[in-house]
Amino acid sequence: MAVYAVLEPPARPDGQPVDPDRVRFVRDGFSLGAFLFGPLWMIRHRLWLVLLCWALVMAGFGVIHVALGVPAGVRVLVALLVSLLVGLESGTLRRWTLARAGWRDAGIVVADDREAAEQRFFSGRAAVFARGASPAYDVDWSAGPTPVRPSGRGGVLGLFPFPGGGR
Repeated sequence: MAVYAVLEPPARPDGQPVDPDRVRFVRDGFSLGAFLFGPLWMIRHRLWLVLLCWALVMAGFGVIHVALGVPAGVRVLVALLVSLLVGLESGTLRRWTLARAGWRDAGIVVADDREAAEQRFFSGRAAVFARGASPAYDVDWSAGPTPVRPSGRGGVLGLFPFPGGGR
């Protein structure tokens, strides 16, 4: 199962709802494409600021390696570690770039693939709208949290005692 972050584009100035075709599902996890082809992957996803930072970091490492006379094996290892970091944080980099552009986080979906994530997200949204709620996934916290009642079996839930329970 994969975890997908759902991001919606900025609100339209005319007040119309967001076009569902523009909603993005960003998979959280390792990206082989980002690991193997970092700069090309960044260009494909229009991560211009990330690409600039990557180029500056790699250039900085290059200058430091030449100034210190670092062996070629260490240079390759550093480049591999930076590529591994880009591959591991690929979803975070995409979400950060979209958030900078004004996209808002609409939720998290767990599904086998992107198509199943889309179906799960939009069916949940349709259910919320069917109940008459206007904004999707907005929760009214004005009533406060629902209190948890102790089960009466020792007064402890896991390792955390209930309020008023013995320590």
